[in-house]
Amino acid sequence: MITDQDQFMRDPDALAWNMEHDPGLRSTIVAVVWLDAEPDLEVFMARLDRATRMAPRFRQRPVSSPVDLGTPQWVDCEFDFTLHVRQIEAPAPHTPETVIEFARREAMTAFDSSRPLWSFTLIGGLEGGRAALVVKVHHSLTDGIGGMQLAMLVFETTEVPAPLEEVPVPGGGHVPGGVGLARRALGHTSGRVVRIARDGVTHVIPAARATARHPVRSAIDAMATARSLGRFVRPVSQTLSPIMTKRSLGRHLDMLEVDLVGLKAAGAAVGGTLNDAFIASITGGLRRYHEMHGVSVDELRITMPISMRRPGDPEGGNRITLERFAVPVGEADPGARVRMTGWQCRAAQSEEALPLSDAVAGLLNLLPSGVIGSMLKHVDFLASDVPGVPVPLFLAGAPVTGYYAFGPTTGAAFNATLVSYRQTCCIGCTIDTAAVPDPDKLMACLRDGFDEVISLGGPHRAAKLPLVAAN
Repeated sequence: MITDQDQFMRDPDALAWNMEHDPGLRSTIVAVVWLDAEPDLEVFMARLDRATRMAPRFRQRPVSSPVDLGTPQWVDCEFDFTLHVRQIEAPAPHTPETVIEFARREAMTAFDSSRPLWSFTLIGGLEGGRAALVVKVHHSLTDGIGGMQLAMLVFETTEVPAPLEEVPVPGGGHVPGGVGLARRALGHTSGRVVRIARDGVTHVIPAARATARHPVRSAIDAMATARSLGRFVRPVSQTLSPIMTKRSLGRHLDMLEVDLVGLKAAGAAVGGTLNDAFIASITGGLRRYHEMHGVSVDELRITMPISMRRPGDPEGGNRITLERFAVPVGEADPGARVRMTGWQCRAAQSEEALPLSDAVAGLLNLLPSGVIGSMLKHVDFLASDVPGVPVPLFLAGAPVTGYYAFGPTTGAAFNATLVSYRQTCCIGCTIDTAAVPDPDKLMACLRDGFDEVISLGGPHRAAKLPLVAAN
């Protein structure tokens, strides 16, 4: 059950919602689940309805306080399940491209804030009797890992759907509007300030004692934390890329299929991780893309989500922080680039300010959206690695053949999101068409970048562009 305290957005969720003031920072996540057959519609609808009962946030809508006073709230609303679930037939020629075009339009369309911030569209009639599920959800509802956890409330691991116990409709409470809403939000915000101050006092005495015992070390730690906080919030005045400089509201969506075992082996071959190999593959592709345009770059700036999720945290909500830092691009040797990338990523993951990320989000929520834009719109690219599912999944009896997430660019030139499914890295790319007016060329360069890195681990399946007939 959602408590009164839970009605208020956490600071990271509120930040994702508040960024809607600037359409260029819109935080819409779209996922395409490819199915080898059409699912049983009745079973699918029943399972999805049950999932929203188990995750009541999906039956609520966001409400900002009047004149943006206080913390945004989740409030119960007149929930109509049928307004969030659609079944349509794929238009001619009934190919995957028609699904991606639908998903592209979904990614560019804002949510209706008078209703819960999600929708599911089942697209049937694809060639070969196949189907696809297009999921659209706002980032304020969940992050990538939470989204995969929530997905398991809808998907099954067996072809024959198992009977499920009934889940009651969650009860709601009345939330005041107008002045009452503002007063309630301000009361919550004031109480939160008091709690922060109280917690601060709680830590002051131990900190003072530590300073008295180890003054030099304490001063060094304080300076390191201050510098780390500065890196979190500093504005960025220009892109490091000399060609991916423009920004727009236009989006192009595409897919890249990569051998999961091969990518892991490539990272391990040079003492790195799957994520190191993933980022280094993207930068290898970006080096090729820039050279194709007659320029070279030594490094580019990335936004990388870092999970702060702990065991026991609820599935919904954002348990991530966004780190911005430079990664090597000009290094042509793939092994050296993977190692250098790993050093940079681990340095970002050990920032002293990471435990303060929620407080940083709270601070950013007090700033105009233009300030947030100055921090994010000059980032060159965003990359996210989301652990997926290693076993076969089914949707109401239909086998799942692929799971691609298309994350928001959040001001960057493009977003590459990796979701692992069985033995495949399903990489969804959301590309700003002003920053990259030739997305097909970028995708070809990214494919070659992955092949270059995967070769470090020995024999492997070649990277593929599923929407391109001949790879």
